[in-house]
Amino acid sequence: MNHVSQIRVGKPLSDQNPAENLDPAEITNSAEESTTENAAAEASSLENNPTGPAAFRQNPELSLELAMASAKVCFDNFAKEVMVLDMTQKTALFDYFILATGTSRRHLHAISEEIDDVLEKQMKDKRISREGYDESRWIVLDYGSVVIHIFDEETRQYYGLEVLHSDAPKLDIKHLEPSGYRSKSEDDAE
Repeated sequence: MNHVSQIRVGKPLSDQNPAENLDPAEITNSAEESTTENAAAEASSLENNPTGPAAFRQNPELSLELAMASAKVCFDNFAKEVMVLDMTQKTALFDYFILATGTSRRHLHAISEEIDDVLEKQMKDKRISREGYDESRWIVLDYGSVVIHIFDEETRQYYGLEVLHSDAPKLDIKHLEPSGYRSKSEDDAE
């Protein structure tokens, strides 16, 4: 017996009890069947369309390519203190953090927009979200497996993400630096 057929006509829904006049065994059997069917459908769906962290780790090579392309764009746009942190051993949510420092609001916007252009138009990836663009002190570009943080100097020092994640390996990105590129530490040494 279907509990929907038991609903009494003429009574407001708030006053009706759909389980009224039902055999408790029928309710239990119906719930078990529904749960089993839902679990099977969900398992099948997850196999074909993984969600959460599994969806982002399907292509580690692409994650690395996106991270390197992002770092190269940062260098090409004269960002300071560019680094790529390998986060694969720290979290299942993403693979790489890219950290870079800009010198002004306009500079942060230019770096952000160029990264979007390269990753979306040239590499055919899709940005999931962007935060902080209007405030322009800390712009976060989330590409799923790669998260790019573009800071102004004061904000980067204040939050210290590289210190917070100091146990994450830093990838060697020297080969991405354009000739004549000078890091902040080289500028400070003079």
